[in-house]
Amino acid sequence: MSIENDRLEIIEMFGNHFEKLYNIPPLAARILGTLIIDGCKTGLTFESLLEKMGASKSSISTNLNLLLKMDKISYITKAGDRKKYFKPADLSERLDNYLKLVDSEQLIMDRIVDYREKTASCPEEICNLQNVKAYREHVGEVKKLFLKTINEFKRIESQNKSNK
Repeated sequence: MSIENDRLEIIEMFGNHFEKLYNIPPLAARILGTLIIDGCKTGLTFESLLEKMGASKSSISTNLNLLLKMDKISYITKAGDRKKYFKPADLSERLDNYLKLVDSEQLIMDRIVDYREKTASCPEEICNLQNVKAYREHVGEVKKLFLKTINEFKRIESQNKSNK
């Protein structure tokens, strides 16, 4: 298998993954995959995305705007150049979004435990309370791991930015 086939296959895998994960249109998912694979160094212009994706200008524009609003991508400009260079969001930022979901889940689990501790009146509800407590503990461990990983990514990203 050639490098180009590998590249296309990875972009397609990203596309399928992001389409399901973020509930976004297939083109937006593939744009994000393309930016991760091809745009991490200098970013990709609208024109280069137009060429790579083979879609209409309006479709590319609409999906770029969606990804920008979702904070999945950003863009930079260069002095003397009117073009925008689109890049994927930093990994630390992407994981920060997952951390927000974990925080939300943890809050819900805290509320369920408080509620169940006040209302459990049968063996099934007591079992449910034990399960929820175990799950809440798991969510807490996941949160710690996310925080550790995010901090490591931020350190690496900061180091990479200072090396430019």
